[in-house]
Amino acid sequence: MSIKSYRIEEPAPQLDPTLLARFAKVEAATVGHYLHDRFMRSDIRPLIDGVRIAGTAQTISIPGADSTLLYHAMDRVRPGDILVIDRAGDERHAPWGGFMAAVAKVRGLAGVIIDGVITDPAAIIEAGVPTWARGVSPVTTKLLNMGGGYNIPISCGGVSINPGDAILADDCGILVLPPDQVAGVTDVALFDQQDEGSWIAAIRAGKKLQDLVDIAGMIAERQKKDENAHG
Repeated sequence: MSIKSYRIEEPAPQLDPTLLARFAKVEAATVGHYLHDRFMRSDIRPLIDGVRIAGTAQTISIPGADSTLLYHAMDRVRPGDILVIDRAGDERHAPWGGFMAAVAKVRGLAGVIIDGVITDPAAIIEAGVPTWARGVSPVTTKLLNMGGGYNIPISCGGVSINPGDAILADDCGILVLPPDQVAGVTDVALFDQQDEGSWIAAIRAGKKLQDLVDIAGMIAERQKKDENAHG
């Protein structure tokens, strides 16, 4: 048995652009009404407010103070991809800063998600590639040639991610879906968003929430169950 410091695989196929364009219209919070376990932790926050992206995941895991494999990955990412970076628990060293943000802009990345810290936030914002991270640090990674994994299954923000998964990220959160679930979730979410718009219009027209949902009936039903349960 041998141990390999680097585990490097080819990128998974990109998702259909038309599918991703529809997926990008979905608000992460809409999906949060009915899915609970496919969202990253809430402390991974966007540096740029008001953006929403959808794309195909390329994954990378880089340990501690080393970012050698990130340089390898940045020559292989494709326009429209979202690079998801697993930092293997490191919370001190920043693998991403102004230089990598400029490279990402040239490569056409749709976005970058880091389960860790970044540096040069102003330069990242200026580059304009949407970036999510857990914080800022002046201590950067180096080219230490320690190892890591590229386009392998990783964990980011408490969620397992496979290369080729669909990523939806906005200022409410980050959703990860297997490719075969994107179309169905998109259909339901876009219908719900349209339906919510009609509810808001009804409230502006003078309707009460009770006119839209029988809340009184729900409360009465619950109270009856409580009474029956306690004799």
